[in-house]
Amino acid sequence: MIKRTPLVYRSLLVVWAVVIVWQVLEHHRVKEQARSAVIRRARDISGTLGLVIRSQRRFGGIVSKPRLESALNELVKSEGLKSIVLLNAADDVVVSTGEPIASGSKNLLQSGVHWEPAQVTVVNLVDLGANLQPDGATPSPTIVLPEPSPGSGRREDWPRGRPPGPRPRRTDSTNSPSQADLPPNPDDPRDPNRPPAGRSGFRRPPWMTEDEYKSMIAEKGLHKLAIVISIDAFQGACTQDLWLRAMIGGFAAVSVLGIGLAWRNLVKSSEFQMRLLRASEMNSHLREMNVAAAGLAHETRNPLNIIRGLAQMISKAPDASDEIRKKSVEITDEVDRVTVELNEFINYSKPREIRRSPIAVGTVVSDVVRALQSDLEDKAIKLDLVEESLMVNADQQLLRQLLFNLLMNAIQAVETNGRIQIVTRKCQAQEACFEVRDNGPGVPAEQRKDIFRPYFTTRVHGTGLGLAVVKQIAMVHGWEVECLPNGDQGAVFRVSRLELVSPASP
Repeated sequence: MIKRTPLVYRSLLVVWAVVIVWQVLEHHRVKEQARSAVIRRARDISGTLGLVIRSQRRFGGIVSKPRLESALNELVKSEGLKSIVLLNAADDVVVSTGEPIASGSKNLLQSGVHWEPAQVTVVNLVDLGANLQPDGATPSPTIVLPEPSPGSGRREDWPRGRPPGPRPRRTDSTNSPSQADLPPNPDDPRDPNRPPAGRSGFRRPPWMTEDEYKSMIAEKGLHKLAIVISIDAFQGACTQDLWLRAMIGGFAAVSVLGIGLAWRNLVKSSEFQMRLLRASEMNSHLREMNVAAAGLAHETRNPLNIIRGLAQMISKAPDASDEIRKKSVEITDEVDRVTVELNEFINYSKPREIRRSPIAVGTVVSDVVRALQSDLEDKAIKLDLVEESLMVNADQQLLRQLLFNLLMNAIQAVETNGRIQIVTRKCQAQEACFEVRDNGPGVPAEQRKDIFRPYFTTRVHGTGLGLAVVKQIAMVHGWEVECLPNGDQGAVFRVSRLELVSPASP
């Protein structure tokens, strides 16, 4: 599983990258669709404008400018449409409505689609002149002219010659109007003023010269159409889709991160379980070795006792020399030392099975003090007892051994005429604690945690198992034991979290 971890992480990164690329492509697709929607709307507006102009054409190609502007103003009121501009061949404005196009924007009037930060300009989507001609006819541009006031006879806005409209009646001797003075009727094939076959729409009026006609077409003829549409809706759709894609990418990142962390925790959990399994196997092995070592130590005491007895017999023999008696005493002392170590090892290695019962702490302290009274007297140690009448729930034998080891440790630490104090008190409402204080050399701060480890000792002849047994007994009871400084010198060994019981408890 550990070897596959880099592959899993790389796979997750690849999946996240694929999701991000997918969302980028989807956003680009949505953006292009929104662009196409704007262009389609411009085409629809252009078609509508073509119908408007077709409905207003007179004489085949003339459109009244005021009427066209009025229609364009109504068209610009639709949402998002900012302006409509009709241009001649020289890209000059013939008719415009809505917001004016900024000066210097000639490039925006070139044919095509021009995107700007806040709007889009679509130019020449439909050739209005050609679009309104019948199939096969020669196209002629639509001409936009101002419409004079009725009866004003103003000619400044019209081509040189007669303004459009009913011509004045000229009568001959028969009081009939001249045929040349009548307006052309495109639908009457007998009308001599009707446009010739193959041509339709507006043609040069007979009262205009060719140059005037061309000039009018160049200035007033519709050649291009420019539609300016706001892209707020387009930008809003793109922004909304971008947020959606970002959220999807964020969820994908969170999912990938969560799966990666879950895999990491799974790997760590697997490693931890493997370590626990190995530790359990090791503990089983150590437990078996411990039992074997304890058995070996127990069996070793028997020959040691025999050696000790023989050494004592030799030392008491009447014919033994002083040198032999001295060596026999040394053998006895060494056997006693080894026996003590073996007893402590056996005591530490055997399983702890506690049998809790209500115990008076003062009684246990008194028993331990009596057992070590000779050791206290040998070093002239002053012992002070500061105790309360407390009952705790504990194993009496193990508690006696714990106190015995702590008091023995204090006796060995102090010098002759030293001082030891045993304090028993109530720490909390349901907990008791006791302390064994001495005025010996104390324990350095860096060794206070290691002093409870097996075979760790600060004395030359110490075994390092007495305090380890204390720690073991405290652990099986759920107590806490710690080594603290005792003022300027000495040490304090405190055992806390002893469970208090009522004296009336059975």
